Amino acid sequence: MTDAPTDATPTAPVLIALVRHGETDWNRERRIQGATDIPLNETGRRQAELTAARLGAERWDAVYGTPLSRASETAQIIARHLDLPEPQLVAGLAERRHGVLEGHDHAGRAALEARAATIDGLEPRSAVIERATAALAEIAGAHPGGSVIVVSHGGVIHSLMLHLSSWTLPGAGYAIANGSVHLVRFAAGVLELVEPEALTGTEA
Repeated sequence: MTDAPTDATPTAPVLIALVRHGETDWNRERRIQGATDIPLNETGRRQAELTAARLGAERWDAVYGTPLSRASETAQIIARHLDLPEPQLVAGLAERRHGVLEGHDHAGRAALEARAATIDGLEPRSAVIERATAALAEIAGAHPGGSVIVVSHGGVIHSLMLHLSSWTLPGAGYAIANGSVHLVRFAAGVLELVEPEALTGTEA
């Protein structure tokens, strides 16, 4: 399945745990992944298990992932540990496309950006926010009053945090860590941060 089920806007709030997938070799090398499908490494699989253990203290109704294997495998590991059904995969929550930047490390990205007025194939952040918010609304519609886990990507979670905090969070020097958990809530048709003053699971 590549899209979340569609239902009416839920009348009861839905808690959503946004999880960043586990580490990949490109994460370790600080290379930009975007839409490139890079699998988890062994560290990433252990991170997924640790995240599952952390989430196991609460009740969850379902796990969702994205079609990119690093997110889908993380979601599968979490679902298995929590004894939940096979994750549904939602294309709208896949990582931001970075076009010609993909595969470059941060120095390479800076060099390309310095030479080009525009970056071929780079998805606008506004488009990422729009599609991710719509996907989360559809997921919430399938679980009124429930709690769900959504495994996504650093660029997507970062974009949502910026949007939901009026571009004040995350602060300078913070990154969305592999395996991290950020809590948001969908209520009365609106997506909101649960902990706006403290982004759970970020690291410098």
